[in-house]
Amino acid sequence: MNLLKEKMFKYDAPQRAKAAGIYPYFRVIESDQDTEVIINGKKVLMFGSNAYLGLTNHPKVKKAAIDAVKKYGSGMAGSRFLNGTLDIHIELERKLAHFMRKDDAIVFSTGFNVNQGVLSCITGREDFIIWDELNHASIIEGIRLSFSKKLKFRHNDMVHLERQLIKCHPKKVKLIVVDGVFSMEGDVANLPEIVRLAKKYDANIMVDEAHGIGVMGKDFNGKGASEHFGVLDDIDLIMGTFSKSLASIGGFIAGDSITINYLRHNARPYIFSASITPSATAAASAALDILKREPERIEHLWKLTDYSLKRFKENGFEIGDTSTPIIPLFVRDNNKTFLVTKMLFEEGVFVNPVVPPGVAAENSLIRFSLMATHTIEQIDRAIDKITKAFYQLGIIKEE
Repeated sequence: MNLLKEKMFKYDAPQRAKAAGIYPYFRVIESDQDTEVIINGKKVLMFGSNAYLGLTNHPKVKKAAIDAVKKYGSGMAGSRFLNGTLDIHIELERKLAHFMRKDDAIVFSTGFNVNQGVLSCITGREDFIIWDELNHASIIEGIRLSFSKKLKFRHNDMVHLERQLIKCHPKKVKLIVVDGVFSMEGDVANLPEIVRLAKKYDANIMVDEAHGIGVMGKDFNGKGASEHFGVLDDIDLIMGTFSKSLASIGGFIAGDSITINYLRHNARPYIFSASITPSATAAASAALDILKREPERIEHLWKLTDYSLKRFKENGFEIGDTSTPIIPLFVRDNNKTFLVTKMLFEEGVFVNPVVPPGVAAENSLIRFSLMATHTIEQIDRAIDKITKAFYQLGIIKEE
C-alpha cells in the first residue's frame, strides 16, 4: 500500500458509523423536493431542505427551466469570459442588482464559488479580513486562499469584533464578512452594530445572504437580513445563492459597479469555471419573479416558524438563539445525533444531523428547517415524533 492510500485507509469514521447502523448521509431521494419525499419507496416528511419558499416544484419555475433547455441546450461548455455568456445571464444579473438595490451583480456557477472567488481576491497582502467564527465553510475557504491578514471574532460578539478592528492598520482595507442568517444555528448577525463599527473604523462589509434571501426583509420582501435591519444600503457586498429560496443552483455577488468590475476580471472561480447552465439560470430568474410577486409566501413561512419555535420551546428543546425557519435542536453528542436521525427516519421524518466540521463537537445538533409549503399538520406530526425520540434518548426530559 502506498503512502497516500495508507493515509486514506486510516480514515474510517464512515465505516464505523455504517457498522453501527447509524450512518446518516447520501440518503437517495426518488421524487421531487417537496414537503414529502420518497426514499426507498417510502414517503417521508422532509424537514431537511433549504427550499424555504417551496418553489422547486413550482410549475412556472419548471417551465422556465424546460424552455431554456429547448432554446439554449443543456450546458454552456465554457466560462463567462469566453463562450459562456447568454442574454439570460445578463438579464438575471440586472434583476438581482435591482432587487438588492446595488449597481451591478455577477452570477457564479455555485454559491460556494462566489465566496471562494470574491474573498480570495478582493483584498491584498497588507489588508485585513475580519470574520465571524461561525461563518459558512465557503467563506472560510475563500479567506484561506486570500493573502490578506485574517482576524476571527467570536460569534456575534461585537466587543470582540471591535477589538479586532482596533488591531487593523487605519489606512488599509478592512473587510468584515458575516452570514446574515447563520446556516446551522439559525440566528441572525447583529448587522446594525456591525454597520456602526464599520463606519467608526472605516471598514467595508460583505454579508452572505444565502439563508436570508426569500426569508427575511421588510414587509416580507425577501431581500434578507440586511433589509430586515434597514442597513442594506450600508452593506458593500451582498452574496446570495439560488439553491435555497430561488429553487435552482448557482450564486451571485452584488455591489457597486467599480467593485463588481474588478471581481468580474479577477475572481478565479468565475473566470475559470463553466458558466451556470441555461436551465438553472432561467429557473432562478423565474423563482425571483415569484418571490417578488408573492410576499404572502414569506409571510406564511414566518407563521409556520413562529408556531414551530413555540412548540419546540414548550416541549423543552434547546434551540439556541434562532429566530428563523432554521431551528437547531441541540443534542451535544455525535453518536446520539446520528442515532436520533436514524430513529426519526424510521418514523418517517427526514432531518439533517450536524456534527464536526459543521459545528464544534460539543454543539452537535439536528437541523430542522421549514418551507412555506409545509402544513401545520405536517409540523405537528414531525414535532411529536422528534419529541418522542429525544425523550427516549434522554436528550430532553419529560416533565
